[in-house]
Amino acid sequence: MNTPAKLVTYVAGLAVVFGAALGVGSAVGEVGAPPKTTAPSESAGPAGAGHGESTSHGDQNSDQSGGQNSATAKPAQAAAQDTPGGLQVSQNGYTLTPLTATIKPGEPTDFAFTVTAPDGRPVTDFQVQHDKKVHFIVVSRDLTIFQHLHPEEGANGVWTVKLTLPEAGVYRAYADIFPTGASALTLGADLFAAGDYAPKALPQVSRTAEVDGYTVTLDGDLTPGKSSKLTLKVSKDGKPVTDLQPYLGAYGHLVALRAGDLAYLHVHPDGEPGDGKTKPGPEITFYAEVPSTGDYRLFLDFQHDGTVRTADFTARAGQAAAPAASPAATPSADPSGSPASDHDSTPHGH
Repeated sequence: MNTPAKLVTYVAGLAVVFGAALGVGSAVGEVGAPPKTTAPSESAGPAGAGHGESTSHGDQNSDQSGGQNSATAKPAQAAAQDTPGGLQVSQNGYTLTPLTATIKPGEPTDFAFTVTAPDGRPVTDFQVQHDKKVHFIVVSRDLTIFQHLHPEEGANGVWTVKLTLPEAGVYRAYADIFPTGASALTLGADLFAAGDYAPKALPQVSRTAEVDGYTVTLDGDLTPGKSSKLTLKVSKDGKPVTDLQPYLGAYGHLVALRAGDLAYLHVHPDGEPGDGKTKPGPEITFYAEVPSTGDYRLFLDFQHDGTVRTADFTARAGQAAAPAASPAATPSADPSGSPASDHDSTPHGH
């Protein structure tokens, strides 16, 4: 083959190879870009919907052509609903920003913070919840120290509160808020008090708490994934207290925190003062929903004789009986003839 003919053949071959490569590139997409997918129409739900925002449930998520919407929307909803409050410093574009860096153990500190909106500006408009715009909860990381405070609103969206961290260590602070035009949410941030720190063990599970001469008993069990009725009964010197005073719009305020990650759980009182049916003691009833098995710390604030007191409990959710052991798994006996066991081998009635 002469030289001109070879050149024409070579150029034609390049055109074929280039055309094939162009076709493959169009099908695959740009190098480094995520692969293109074809999603069913209207299956993604509202843009920007997240935890705490209004989303549809049940049959409203499915279309009339086979329920494809429900299949795509439910995993995202489940993931959002399975994340309790207080675990994040920022959520739905709102951010808790502490402005006080140094806290010395045992010294009162004017602690300041802001909550910024998605546009980066401090929020200045909050809805009132339980008689307050902002509930500020501070607990030690070992869940043995608890404070329920109510900051004062200053200029330009800055909130301040007199805070005393009694011991050195790490604390978790929560801002329980309801920005106007958004959803109620709880933001959390760690606080530090410098010094020698020895964490304490989680208090044992108990249904009775003593505080300032008052005895508070807990009735009811926490069931993961379900609303659980909890009734707390207040007595003093062996006599029921029947003249509790309203506190934060109820005869008691209950905070529940999950041991391990300190997830903050919303607890709702049953009834309110002045509704014609809720009595001022001795019983205070709440409904709580915990997301998982495990231990939880419950802190009850109640007011009597003009003073607010806090009773605390450790409660266990989803405690199941130990499964029957197979012959191969039967624990060996010790020299005294008693089977070997540990503390957790005995089921607890909680």
